[in-house]
Amino acid sequence: MRAVVLVGGKGTRLRPLTLATPKQMLPVAGRPMIEWVLEHLSAHGITDVVLSLGYRPDVFVEAYPDGRCGGVSLHYAVEDEPLDTAGAIAFAARGAGIDETFVVVNGDVLTGLDVTALIAFHRARRAAATIALTPVEDPSRYGVVPTDADGRVTAFIEKPPADQAPTNLINAGTYVLEPSVLDRIAPGGPVSIERTTFPALVEERTLFAMASDAPWVDAGTPATYLQVNLDRAGETPIDPTAAVDASAQVTASVVGAAARIGSAAVVSRSVLLEGATVGAGATVRDSIIGWRAHVGPGATVSGGSILGESVAVAAGETVTSRLVPAPAP
Repeated sequence: MRAVVLVGGKGTRLRPLTLATPKQMLPVAGRPMIEWVLEHLSAHGITDVVLSLGYRPDVFVEAYPDGRCGGVSLHYAVEDEPLDTAGAIAFAARGAGIDETFVVVNGDVLTGLDVTALIAFHRARRAAATIALTPVEDPSRYGVVPTDADGRVTAFIEKPPADQAPTNLINAGTYVLEPSVLDRIAPGGPVSIERTTFPALVEERTLFAMASDAPWVDAGTPATYLQVNLDRAGETPIDPTAAVDASAQVTASVVGAAARIGSAAVVSRSVLLEGATVGAGATVRDSIIGWRAHVGPGATVSGGSILGESVAVAAGETVTSRLVPAPAP
């Protein structure tokens, strides 16, 4: 089976890390996020993936020059202009000649969803499209999807106020689509699958959804990106090429290749990307230190701060709940 993976966004919520690097190429526990996504698809019988690209497509192409990643064959569909979700799916699928049932996933969603079961559910109901659902505490950031007893979607409500949401089951960003859905998506301009395509299928009673309580995270925010790194780090979160002084305290953190942590430094619930350095006596808590960024001796970085590539925090300086450099207004 084939799949379209949406990776075209600029990842603005994760700036400054994404100023030059696409979100899905950011490392998660030492490997690019996209590799986790594709390996999961491969485990469920996906053999061929079309990456729907927009922002910095060259980074993906250069990273996987042989057209293989995560056990699947890769193809690339590069948008000249943003086409929104449905437009991007149709552009990629048409360009790849997809003419049978296919899977769509958002490339910044890391999940343990049983994709095989989702495909079987879709086929059993002869659906035009099927959405994976997941429960969340606050559904107001997402598309809320109430269904009937058979799983037929009765409404598709995009980002409702929390006190008006009819369910806490939200669109989890994995779909199974029939090629007939592509006929609904006009070529040449942006179309939203959440606001245009899915509501039309609700009217036709051909949109279904399957709920799952499998692990799920939208890794596109600083807090969730940090958490997914910690969750997936396993028992060896310190890269063997990193140098950690024996007197340093490193707890619940991911330390990347060639990173260095000085004497008496404290690093807690944080991610140090490749080449990052933390000076003697410095403290890093609940933060992300970018590639080759430097936290000077005695400095403190905390409160969900993100240091971009090669940023330097001076000795003794305090950085709390900041993005450095700050995103442009």
